[in-house]
Amino acid sequence: MRQVYIFCFVLVGWSSLWLSAVAAESVIILPGITRNTEGVTTVALECNDKALLALGKRAFGMHGGFRVTENAQAAFIVQLQAIPSEVRVSVRSGARSGVLWERQIKDLELGQALLRACDRAVEYMTGKPGFFAGKLAFVGKRGGVSELYKSDLFFRSVVTLTADRALVTGPSWSPDGKQLLYTTYFKSGFPDLYALDLGARQRYPIATYKGTNSGGRFSPDGSRIAMVISGSADTELCVSDASGKNLRRLTRNKSLESGPSWSPDGSQLVFTSDMHGKPQLFTIPSGGGKARRLRTQVSSFCTEPTWNPVDSGKIAFTAATGGGFQIALYDASDGRARVLTSVRGSAVEPAWLNDGRHLVFTQREGGSTRLVLLDSESGKMTPLHRPSFGSASSASFVY
Repeated sequence: MRQVYIFCFVLVGWSSLWLSAVAAESVIILPGITRNTEGVTTVALECNDKALLALGKRAFGMHGGFRVTENAQAAFIVQLQAIPSEVRVSVRSGARSGVLWERQIKDLELGQALLRACDRAVEYMTGKPGFFAGKLAFVGKRGGVSELYKSDLFFRSVVTLTADRALVTGPSWSPDGKQLLYTTYFKSGFPDLYALDLGARQRYPIATYKGTNSGGRFSPDGSRIAMVISGSADTELCVSDASGKNLRRLTRNKSLESGPSWSPDGSQLVFTSDMHGKPQLFTIPSGGGKARRLRTQVSSFCTEPTWNPVDSGKIAFTAATGGGFQIALYDASDGRARVLTSVRGSAVEPAWLNDGRHLVFTQREGGSTRLVLLDSESGKMTPLHRPSFGSASSASFVY
């Protein structure tokens, strides 16, 4: 009989028990048009379609770097013109009538075209990529059944990816958005790591070793997978190739490891381990080497690290604080961390967006969960779905 032992709680995870390339545009700096003292740029939107205008305002309204206002008060005016299969976007100064920048974005779904157009406008105005047209994978629980889902950030198009009626955790996108890694009890009745090919709608096993197989994460170039393999006597951090072959152990100890996340260049992994007693964050070279502890100085209980995809000096994680769990951010520039959230219940499972500024996290409260967008700079939070959807957790984002 296959053995899972106590290590089966890694699957539920330290998340609950441990609780189209876009070219950069130059940013126009105009006299008298700057961000306000809170670092927020005022923007007004115009569109010939009321529904798309509402979507555009909703998108800019969730971005912590912008505040949607009327034309007279706006530093920039974003004009969106919808025609069949295309959205034309232009940006002009609120103080000048001339067009500063414009593009045409084609997509069969006009809402997606509009979101991509707004992303290009964000990049033009800030020098950093937008995230509105990205997509989520997450675990949804509706009608008492948990399955794997994908959706846009606005929950306009939610697609059910599994129908197994089995425990599923930890979805994680491949860099190209064509595959998902996840752990499931389906088929064997034990926690196995699978990959789902979204184009072919087929899944194949990555790790089905005796014990628990979890924490699968593709490297930034998609060539390797980090994972945690738990046997009868140990739980080790491992790295394989993209198909799960050529497995290499990075740790060899009797501690409990969990939640690996890659550095932006793929040279390092950050993970959680209790090798010093309570769970703390550690880094290790992805090719093997000595693990080094990150001293966050905010909590004696830190888990679920996720490395910033843009700034290699920043790592978000879940920290026990004030009798619950909140999202915190470690910054290597000063070797310290700060707590970003103070939500009711707990904030867990942070996942970075592509701009390196915003995160999606899971808020747990009263037996239900929801996904919330967080601006790591301003602290602004935006729920991504209504309670009527059901519970959603364990988000992964890809653009």
